[in-house]
Amino acid sequence: MFGTILLTAAALMVGYIFWRMGGLPLFDRISWPIRLGLCVLSWVSVWLGRAFCHGRDEQWASVIELAGMNLLVVIFLTFVLLLFVDIITGFGFFMPRMTPKLRGAAFLAGLLLSGLAMVQGLRSPVITEYEVALPELPLDIDGMVIAGLSDLHIGSQQDTDWLKARIEQTMSMQPDMIVLLGDIFEGHSLNYDGLLPVLRTLRAPFGVFAVQGNHEQYGREGNPMQLMADAGFNVLLNKWESPASGLIIAGVEDLTIHSRMAATADPITETLSDRPAGSTVLLSHTPLRTAEAAAQGVGLMLSGHTHAGQVWPFGYLVRLRYPLLEGRHEVDSMTVIICRGTGIWGPRMRLWRPSEILRVTLRSK
Repeated sequence: MFGTILLTAAALMVGYIFWRMGGLPLFDRISWPIRLGLCVLSWVSVWLGRAFCHGRDEQWASVIELAGMNLLVVIFLTFVLLLFVDIITGFGFFMPRMTPKLRGAAFLAGLLLSGLAMVQGLRSPVITEYEVALPELPLDIDGMVIAGLSDLHIGSQQDTDWLKARIEQTMSMQPDMIVLLGDIFEGHSLNYDGLLPVLRTLRAPFGVFAVQGNHEQYGREGNPMQLMADAGFNVLLNKWESPASGLIIAGVEDLTIHSRMAATADPITETLSDRPAGSTVLLSHTPLRTAEAAAQGVGLMLSGHTHAGQVWPFGYLVRLRYPLLEGRHEVDSMTVIICRGTGIWGPRMRLWRPSEILRVTLRSK
């Protein structure tokens, strides 16, 4: 369904761009059959990347998929800027002489922003620091540092060299605990060879905890969560553990997948039931059902999934589904922190917000 919607939207955007190319100073000397051919070729490239190459492990397929997804962002940004010009000019009614020039500027701006997004997409993640005071946190673990990573999409999206660099970046923070907030693997990929030795280098005194994301459930063979368990991580699937007296780390299944399956069980209650007294940190890949978690006494909820929209202005659409898009939020007495994603998904592009690794310091309230 997602692929169908994506390709349909791409076709509509390409059609709109073709419609507007006829009046652009940049293309007025190019015949309409050539312009049509360029637009059709663009859509076919996106289609090949999504419909034919998505989920294949061959290197050539990954290259075609990446090129198609990057091209989709170029199409999206160009479409948005052209549409913006049409809206402010009343589709040429208010400023008929200026409109062609403004459309040409919008087309150029789309290409420039696409280039900037590619540069930002290749940058290393930044480290974003937070300090959170938790009730009932014992004084002997006041100042505990948690490193949080989400949405690495290792496999067909990112290779082992990139993973090694992220682990080195994380370990340089000297965290007391590390949490992996889901979509660590690109579940469509079967290419996990060589990842286990690298993952085993990720260590912290109070342990490494991992929860399931939606992409961990897309795999055709193998079990990404078992790979995490084999690496020595504490995999939390609707359960909790207490790495230190007075501190509970709980992990819930992916709430988006749970909602799509129309499941009747209550994963929040199941996850948090029968836990001892103390401060509770809840790991949830998707930032949903926050009020329920707060009502059950969670002090801190860490999430990912949204990528903060990844490419502006797509975040405005993502916010319709996930109102808490990124950063820190207070929900009743609970703090929610949403990671923008340590990696990227789909296009190797970001605009404007960079990838990040969380550094959360816990304080006794």
